[in-house]
Amino acid sequence: MSGPLKVWRDRGGRLLRLRLDRPKANIVDAAMIAALDAALRPAADDPEVTAVMLDAEGPHFSFGASVEEHLPANCAAMLGSLHALIRRMLDCPLPILVAVRGQCLGGGLEVAAAGHLLFAAPDARLGQPEIKLGVFAPAASCLLPERIGQGGAEDLLYSGRSLSGEEAARMGLVNAVAADPEASALAYFDQQLASGSSSSLRFAVRAARAAFAARVAARLEAVERLYLEELMSTRDANEGLEAFMAKRPAQWVNR
Repeated sequence: MSGPLKVWRDRGGRLLRLRLDRPKANIVDAAMIAALDAALRPAADDPEVTAVMLDAEGPHFSFGASVEEHLPANCAAMLGSLHALIRRMLDCPLPILVAVRGQCLGGGLEVAAAGHLLFAAPDARLGQPEIKLGVFAPAASCLLPERIGQGGAEDLLYSGRSLSGEEAARMGLVNAVAADPEASALAYFDQQLASGSSSSLRFAVRAARAAFAARVAARLEAVERLYLEELMSTRDANEGLEAFMAKRPAQWVNR
């Protein structure tokens, strides 16, 4: 139970519970990514597990990825590990239920959006603010068009604005809005998944998810190259990250 992620079995062992638990605000850093990957890897092959539920300790799901790890010296390794986790989630044969409270931003939303069904509090805030730091969100650039359509994805990715849980539901990113999203996700498991065959559900997940996962994975490689080889060679991308770390306004030169 120590470390950035709490892991346990619920519902007679059939529900794998994963809870982000890193003060402050569950930053998705290298340790968190490694813990999530390590928890998901064996579950995919465990016939006793029916589904996964991902939520977070504290008032916020996640403030996003580690900005420090996105600086030039570390960003290739950071993106490589995050995108490997996204691919593992996309290929997971178990439904991943995600319960969101408070802020769910940046890399936190990318992880949530790679799950299957999202449950959010009405006042949750979901967004990709990377553009405000002079960069873009690679995984979200691939996931959001698939989940909410091209127009909605472009709105969020270009503006960096956040959606409430209710607005995210209207756009199709969130499946259910509830004052207690964790209870809502658990009720969904109990009422809709628990009584069925775990084996057959895995085939249903693979059938429904295959084309979506293949499209996202195919785009992710190209977008990662765009980020590392082109974006990070610009002055403004580096200035935005450095300004954030120094807690000062960025000075853009538009190149």
